[in-house]
Amino acid sequence: MLREVVEGVLVHESEFIQSNSVVVQGGDGVLLIDPGITGDEMVVLANDLRELGQPVVAGFSTHPDWDHVLWHANFGDAPRYGTARCAASIRALLSNADWKTRIAEVLPPEFAEEVPMDLFGLITGLPAGAAQIPWIGPTVRIIEHQAHATGHAALLIEERGVLVAGDMLSDILMPFLDLEAADPLGDYLAALRLFDSVADDVHAVIPGHGSVGGAEQLRARIKQDRAYVQALRDGGVPDDPRVGPSATLEWLPDVHRWQLQRLAQREQNETPE
Repeated sequence: MLREVVEGVLVHESEFIQSNSVVVQGGDGVLLIDPGITGDEMVVLANDLRELGQPVVAGFSTHPDWDHVLWHANFGDAPRYGTARCAASIRALLSNADWKTRIAEVLPPEFAEEVPMDLFGLITGLPAGAAQIPWIGPTVRIIEHQAHATGHAALLIEERGVLVAGDMLSDILMPFLDLEAADPLGDYLAALRLFDSVADDVHAVIPGHGSVGGAEQLRARIKQDRAYVQALRDGGVPDDPRVGPSATLEWLPDVHRWQLQRLAQREQNETPE
């Protein structure tokens, strides 16, 4: 069911890790951001939009992770955008004959049979450095950075004061680093500085997974994520409930330990003998 965050911006929350599909109303239809996760959920979302009399006129994927490049035929054939790096990353995956097998290996078992693959990853890359989404509606500024995933982008809906954060600024998930990047910790801290730079213009933040937050929660999440990343960088122990005994998801402490191990391995490999 769609829930209005502010006038003209609505959210549909999935059962899968509180995944948020975002709808932005425009002049002749809606911009649909990161729709998911199951086929049934997307049918419900499409029906809700039909009842509102709002066709989908554009889509956007904030990054190339599997759960952010999904689509359903009931949304129509509107152009689906992403950053140039995002589109290149997903094209590279789809160029492999066994791409469906690779995706199946990372799908959560309880949802694997329900995730539609027919229109998976059909993203059109915007020109490198594109500043906003091309559509008839509120200005949606693209804030691209290299934290979390290749070509990751947050979106600032300027006229509504809403920051759509992709897989960042979650109240339930700690920062997931792009451990294939040259400087995953530095990239993440740089992205948080970008969010700092627009915080005064934001009234609501919508993470890819988790709860919608207000302006004060945005600043608190930036601070919490920065503390987590700095603790990883400095070898400290994060004081972060998202990875402690009270973690919302029982597997998060394991992911935290895995990130620590990977960072330690990188440092060991980079240290000259």
